[in-house]
Amino acid sequence: MKLIAATCLAGSLVLAGCAGTNNSSTPSSSSPNAGATAGGSASPVYPRDALSPLATSQAHSQSVVTLAPPADMWDRIRRGFKMPNLDNDLVRDREQWYASRPDYIQRMTERSNKYIFHIVEELERRNMPTELALLPYIESAFNPQAISSARAAGMWQFMPATGTDFDLKQNIFRDDRRDVVASTRAALDYLQKLYGMFGDWQLALAAYNWGEGSVSRAIAKNQRLGLPTTYSDLTMPAETRMYVPKLQAVKNIVANPQAFNTELPLIANHPYFQTVTLTRDLDVELAAKLADVRLEDFRALNPAAHKPVLIAAGTPQILLPWDNAAVFQRNFDAYAQGQYASWTAWVVPNTMTVADAAQRSGMSEADLRAINNVPPRMLIKAGSTLIVPRGARVKEDVAAVVADGGHLSFQPEIVTRRTTVKAGRADNVASIARRYNLKPAAVAEWNDVKPNHAFKRGYSVVVYLPIRATVAARVGTGIPPARGHVAASSKQAARPAVQRGANIAKVPASSKQQVVREKRGGAPAKKKR
Repeated sequence: MKLIAATCLAGSLVLAGCAGTNNSSTPSSSSPNAGATAGGSASPVYPRDALSPLATSQAHSQSVVTLAPPADMWDRIRRGFKMPNLDNDLVRDREQWYASRPDYIQRMTERSNKYIFHIVEELERRNMPTELALLPYIESAFNPQAISSARAAGMWQFMPATGTDFDLKQNIFRDDRRDVVASTRAALDYLQKLYGMFGDWQLALAAYNWGEGSVSRAIAKNQRLGLPTTYSDLTMPAETRMYVPKLQAVKNIVANPQAFNTELPLIANHPYFQTVTLTRDLDVELAAKLADVRLEDFRALNPAAHKPVLIAAGTPQILLPWDNAAVFQRNFDAYAQGQYASWTAWVVPNTMTVADAAQRSGMSEADLRAINNVPPRMLIKAGSTLIVPRGARVKEDVAAVVADGGHLSFQPEIVTRRTTVKAGRADNVASIARRYNLKPAAVAEWNDVKPNHAFKRGYSVVVYLPIRATVAARVGTGIPPARGHVAASSKQAARPAVQRGANIAKVPASSKQQVVREKRGGAPAKKKR
């Protein structure tokens, strides 16, 4: 009986299905609501034509994304390689160079431990090739304090003008070309710009090293000659010719260290540092103490600050090792042992000597020169900013306008030497003063005569003439001081030779009225350096 009942039930279901099929029209497969009935239930859809076999050419394999996280930073970097490989003898040469120096590789890679996670994070966020995280190995060996002979600075080796173009501050308090976060942002901005210009990462790297204008001209030259315009085909300086091969060699070593008998140090896939907001001016040594880190480790993470004090208005954030950030904040809030900063900034009201500035700021001249990098034989110009001790009564931190625009400017301290010139026919005080660009009153005083005195022909007239001057320098603007000495003017170059043993006097360049008189007999002449 059970078998009969089951058979009857199955037959009923088959009849119900046939009835449902016969009562509904076949839906169109092109309709977005195909297969839906008025009651909201789906109806079966049957193909109208015969099925055709799936050709092998229509099958496409899809890349499989691994679910396992990177084992370490090296693994993570390898997964993001996107640049085309360069394979030539120059690459082989650089591979051999690096592989034969395991100690150098070890120092470089260990130094990068503090910075490479942040760089890779930024590259991935911008969808840029992770090979670029290896570029600081080529530029600076991952030394944020590196300075080249051409005055490029930091891990990414920015020149002063290029740093300014990419909003890297350079003043007496800080140099953002050395800042870990700011310089990385600027370098990746620059590389993205160059890739947009040339559409090729190798050419972008050549432009990063050589300049976009130079690469553009080299490309244009090859185009005029009907030659290819790839990186390998352009005529470049030797340094730029070796630039991409160096990066490719490091990439090859990272990709397969065993092949080069190299062991890379473990760098965890974890941030090394985090940012901490700075709310008060703070001594660098105290900041390291509050964070419970060594001073050299603090400086390695905050290399942009090149003074003994951190100015909160100009350095709103500092970097600290991941586990020390909370320690710093707790200790900073609980600190009650006096001022946070023992240094402050002083804007010089008028042009003055270093000795005068030191006296007014309560420092020795040697200390003022050392902490502010004041070169010899220079006057400090009005409006310059100096780092000076902060008195106990000073409660205010350095203002933002000073922190952002602080600069240190110099002008040469004119060095004069006593000499004598022969008066010509009809020469007088005024004519001698005009001839040597001096004040008539000074000439009269030096010779104990009246301002309208006329000299006899052949008379030896005493004058004090500038003998050397140094081109003024401006600290914090990328303008370097000139090396050596240059003539103060073409007129001075034409002045008479100075006798040995003549008296020397220093006169501030800002005041030609000042006359320096020395005791009879004078002092030994200074030797030229």
